[in-house]
Amino acid sequence: MGRFEKERLDKEDISRLQELSRLCKGDILTMTTLANSGHPGGAMSSLDIYLTVFSYANIAPERVDDPNRDKIIVSHGHTSPAVYSVLGRLGFFDIDMAVATFRLSGSIFEGHIVRKVPGVEWGTGNLGQGLSAGCGFALGDRVHGRDTYIFVLMSDGESTKGQVAEARRFASKYKLNNITVIVDYNKIQISGRTDDIMPCRIGENYKADGWETMEVDGHNFAELYQAIKKSIEMPKPVCVIANTILGKSVSFMENEYKYHGKTLDEQMYNKAMDELGLPPVLDKYRKLRERKWTYPDRKFEFTPVLKKGTSIVYKKEEMTDNRSAYGRALSEIAKANADNKEYPFVVFDCDLATSVKTDLFAKEFPEQFFQVGVQEHNAATIAGAISTDKTISFFSDFGVFGVDETFNQARLNDQNYTNLKLVCTHLGLDVGEDGKTHQCIDYVGLLRNLYRFRIVIPADPNQTDRVIRYVAGQSGNWFVGMGRSKVPVVTKKDGSVYFDENYRFEYGRADLLREGEQGYIATMGCLVPRALKAVEILNEKGINVGVVNISCPLEIDQEVMDKVLSTGLILTMEDHHIDTGLGMTVGMYLLEKKYAGKFLKLGVKRYGSSGQPDYLFKQEGMDPNSVASLIASEL
Repeated sequence: MGRFEKERLDKEDISRLQELSRLCKGDILTMTTLANSGHPGGAMSSLDIYLTVFSYANIAPERVDDPNRDKIIVSHGHTSPAVYSVLGRLGFFDIDMAVATFRLSGSIFEGHIVRKVPGVEWGTGNLGQGLSAGCGFALGDRVHGRDTYIFVLMSDGESTKGQVAEARRFASKYKLNNITVIVDYNKIQISGRTDDIMPCRIGENYKADGWETMEVDGHNFAELYQAIKKSIEMPKPVCVIANTILGKSVSFMENEYKYHGKTLDEQMYNKAMDELGLPPVLDKYRKLRERKWTYPDRKFEFTPVLKKGTSIVYKKEEMTDNRSAYGRALSEIAKANADNKEYPFVVFDCDLATSVKTDLFAKEFPEQFFQVGVQEHNAATIAGAISTDKTISFFSDFGVFGVDETFNQARLNDQNYTNLKLVCTHLGLDVGEDGKTHQCIDYVGLLRNLYRFRIVIPADPNQTDRVIRYVAGQSGNWFVGMGRSKVPVVTKKDGSVYFDENYRFEYGRADLLREGEQGYIATMGCLVPRALKAVEILNEKGINVGVVNISCPLEIDQEVMDKVLSTGLILTMEDHHIDTGLGMTVGMYLLEKKYAGKFLKLGVKRYGSSGQPDYLFKQEGMDPNSVASLIASEL
């Protein structure tokens, strides 16, 4: 079936939808009462919107992962009972399974929708991110040249969030005319009337950002259908405001805000089912809840087939920054794969292209570069959503914006099985004169909490080049971080380039830059050359200490670490919060190994100030002379 093909709904269509609505309301009340938790009221107000869109969009149970399907994003994921009921009744899965296992441990039918459920495009619950995800899907389909449509179904309460405004502006700027937003305007949220909690002029806001708007009765199927059909034909993104009633069709629930998040007890459930003309079925589903169910299993990660291009080898005389090496590598690998239509490259920037060095890509591939402006939350979600669709998505920002400010978006991306390449520059005290507001010193500590993010902090431009070429062709989420300053090329003891043309990056592998007999400095990023200088100072004093580059600070290279620990002294040194980064990873490993030698940690112990990096590192005892003195005093 096509997309809203009928000119209008006939009586038979409306009668069918009305009966489905009645049955779905019974499902909603049954599953929330059975689970003794959930959001029945909002689910019932959004229900008729869901029935209309899921019934007439270009989707089908047998094509849940067809690239050419329309995409329906439900932004207010707490209305999951309505989503599950509608999808179940339309044949996407066994409706009994959804009702019986709603909010049951181990079930895919969680309290807030997740992508494991067939028909669910984006797992939500953290309000305000759905429209950004919709923009990501719309861009993805545009980049791949598909004729699809994106429907974003939202609540009125979340419309006050700033990220919604960010996404509105983005959709308008990039003429994403294949998006229709439908707002469930029941005027009630969890704490009371929306106008009392935080008024929001929804229609006016959309109009101000260049959208078309319409207003309809959200329980009138004929009106809903006509408005949505008309929106598809308009040359702008459209917002349809659907006036609805919370708890629709159950007299004592209607417009009662307590039922936004309050379920019915069994007596009230029986009364509600009687009003709907449906038999109470709790006993049936209590038994089914004890059954062992086999849930649908959807796979989301993909490993792109890419050409890595020719690696750039920076000579030891060259002095450049890792961010420039990143920008150059990104542009080169994109050019090497310019004819690869299956895996197109896209890059997102937040008004920092010349600083994060994605400006070179922007010049080479202007149609695949998206300037989001100072809208980091929106950029993070769009970049994540598009990465689910066989698209190589890079999002670059300063660390304080790309990690700290957007952690919630990164967390939801991670739960949605995205394949994002997040590359952040301006990390740590190395940011220097910009001061403490811009010195991101917690990136490892934050991202270690996300189960599918892998972290790489390259040591010099050569390693940066290989890392970017590597992560572009990997599945899952990757964070590559670097400082601001220029850094020397890392060399071997004989003066030759360490990360030369024969070097191949391998995630989790540590680099033994200098052999040591009396101890080792374990470090990463911009502190690698400082550690090497400290070792030179120690060598002049007759002290033989080595250096190991742990560019993957969440991983321990067992073989290298065994060699390091055999010396009896290890010092970790990082441009990061001393308690949550590389030192923590190594310290936990040593604890597990029952290490009996000396373990020292150097890192950032306080917010920095404005000043040159060398000065700031000296304040923290991480300049070469201070490091050498500390190690000498311990030997």
